[in-house]
Amino acid sequence: MMFVSISSDAEADLAEGYWFYERQSPGLGDYFRSCLIADIESLAYYGGIHEKAHGYLRAFSKRFPFCVFYSLTGNIVLVTAVIDARRDPLWVRKRLE
Repeated sequence: MMFVSISSDAEADLAEGYWFYERQSPGLGDYFRSCLIADIESLAYYGGIHEKAHGYLRAFSKRFPFCVFYSLTGNIVLVTAVIDARRDPLWVRKRLE
Protein backbone atom coordinates (compact mmCIF):
# COMPACT_ATOMS: atom_id res chain seq x y z
CA MET A 1 0.00 0.00 0.00
CA MET A 2 1.19 3.52 -0.81
CA PHE A 3 0.85 6.89 0.88
CA VAL A 4 -1.33 9.40 -1.02
CA SER A 5 -0.64 13.13 -0.81
CA ILE A 6 -2.83 15.82 -2.41
CA SER A 7 -1.17 19.06 -3.52
CA SER A 8 -2.72 22.42 -2.69
CA ASP A 9 -3.41 22.91 -6.42
CA ALA A 10 -5.35 19.65 -6.53
CA GLU A 11 -7.28 20.69 -3.39
CA ALA A 12 -8.19 23.95 -5.18
CA ASP A 13 -9.33 21.90 -8.20
CA LEU A 14 -11.57 19.81 -5.93
CA ALA A 15 -13.04 22.96 -4.36
CA GLU A 16 -13.74 24.42 -7.80
CA GLY A 17 -15.47 21.21 -8.88
CA TYR A 18 -17.42 21.12 -5.64
CA TRP A 19 -18.82 24.62 -6.17
CA PHE A 20 -19.59 23.94 -9.83
CA TYR A 21 -21.73 20.92 -8.95
CA GLU A 22 -23.20 22.51 -5.83
CA ARG A 23 -24.55 25.35 -8.00
CA GLN A 24 -26.18 22.76 -10.28
CA SER A 25 -28.04 21.08 -7.42
CA PRO A 26 -27.64 21.43 -3.64
CA GLY A 27 -25.87 18.35 -2.27
CA LEU A 28 -24.33 17.38 -5.61
CA GLY A 29 -21.10 19.12 -4.62
CA ASP A 30 -20.80 16.87 -1.56
CA TYR A 31 -21.40 13.80 -3.73
CA PHE A 32 -18.77 15.03 -6.21
CA ARG A 33 -16.19 15.55 -3.48
CA SER A 34 -16.81 12.20 -1.79
CA CYS A 35 -16.59 10.36 -5.14
CA LEU A 36 -13.35 12.08 -6.14
CA ILE A 37 -11.80 11.51 -2.71
CA ALA A 38 -12.67 7.80 -3.03
CA ASP A 39 -11.03 7.74 -6.48
CA ILE A 40 -7.93 9.44 -5.04
CA GLU A 41 -7.79 7.12 -2.03
CA SER A 42 -7.89 4.11 -4.37
CA LEU A 43 -4.50 5.24 -5.69
CA ALA A 44 -3.01 3.87 -2.44
CA TYR A 45 -3.65 0.44 -3.97
CA TYR A 46 -3.76 1.09 -7.71
CA GLY A 47 -1.26 3.93 -8.11
CA GLY A 48 1.06 3.35 -11.04
CA ILE A 49 -1.25 1.26 -13.23
CA HIS A 50 -2.62 4.18 -15.23
CA GLU A 51 -1.43 5.52 -18.58
CA LYS A 52 0.70 8.64 -18.75
CA ALA A 53 -0.68 11.87 -20.19
CA HIS A 54 1.04 15.26 -20.22
CA GLY A 55 3.92 13.83 -18.18
CA TYR A 56 1.73 12.49 -15.35
CA LEU A 57 -0.13 9.29 -14.64
CA ARG A 58 -3.83 9.88 -15.28
CA ALA A 59 -6.70 8.13 -13.51
CA PHE A 60 -10.29 8.71 -14.59
CA SER A 61 -13.00 9.24 -11.99
CA LYS A 62 -15.64 6.52 -11.86
CA ARG A 63 -18.64 8.86 -11.46
CA PHE A 64 -17.71 12.28 -12.83
CA PRO A 65 -15.93 13.39 -16.03
CA PHE A 66 -12.74 14.26 -14.14
CA CYS A 67 -9.13 13.08 -14.36
CA VAL A 68 -6.75 12.75 -11.46
CA PHE A 69 -3.19 13.54 -12.54
CA TYR A 70 -0.51 12.18 -10.25
CA SER A 71 3.11 11.12 -9.99
CA LEU A 72 4.63 8.17 -8.20
CA THR A 73 7.89 8.31 -6.25
CA GLY A 74 8.71 5.16 -4.32
CA ASN A 75 5.62 4.45 -2.24
CA ILE A 76 4.28 8.02 -2.40
CA VAL A 77 1.49 9.06 -4.77
CA LEU A 78 1.39 12.83 -5.26
CA VAL A 79 -1.88 14.09 -6.74
CA THR A 80 -0.99 17.19 -8.74
CA ALA A 81 -4.30 18.10 -10.36
CA VAL A 82 -7.96 17.09 -10.59
CA ILE A 83 -9.20 18.37 -13.94
CA ASP A 84 -12.48 18.22 -15.85
CA ALA A 85 -11.87 15.78 -18.72
CA ARG A 86 -13.98 17.97 -21.01
CA ARG A 87 -11.41 20.79 -20.90
CA ASP A 88 -9.46 21.79 -23.98
CA PRO A 89 -6.34 19.57 -24.13
CA LEU A 90 -4.16 22.63 -24.73
CA TRP A 91 -5.53 24.21 -21.53
CA VAL A 92 -4.84 20.97 -19.63
CA ARG A 93 -1.27 20.80 -20.95
CA LYS A 94 -0.62 24.40 -19.90
CA ARG A 95 -2.19 23.81 -16.46
CA LEU A 96 0.10 20.84 -15.86
CA GLU A 97 3.33 22.57 -16.92
